[in-house]
Amino acid sequence: MNFVMKAAMGGGPPDVGKMMGGDKEEPDPDAEKKEAERQEALRQQEEERKDKYAKMEAERETMRQGIRDKYGIKKREEAEAEAQAAMEQASEGSLTRPKSSVPKGCGDDDEEEESIMDTVMKYLPGPLQDMLKK
Repeated sequence: MNFVMKAAMGGGPPDVGKMMGGDKEEPDPDAEKKEAERQEALRQQEEERKDKYAKMEAERETMRQGIRDKYGIKKREEAEAEAQAAMEQASEGSLTRPKSSVPKGCGDDDEEEESIMDTVMKYLPGPLQDMLKK
């Protein structure tokens, strides 16, 4: 109890008076202005950070390109594009090309679709074909 009395009289820590309900803090009239300045400073810091890392990445890319040139290495995107082009070129006129590279309307698809019965009939001997057609 003595502690509370001393704090209330001003002899204790300054927070005790606030805890007891006295000395209400008034809002700062320039709070909006300060907050706007703080937000602007944060935005500016973020821009500077992005610029710094973009510059660092550009330096790294020039170093990577120097290494690629020195050892004759191609970029991934370029290598993948060349591999795709080589695959397409190699499959032109090839009998073993993948089905995905065959354009629609080429090959067996041009003929009218035959039923299974018609296909079976082709392989039967003539007399059997005549019997089944009747």
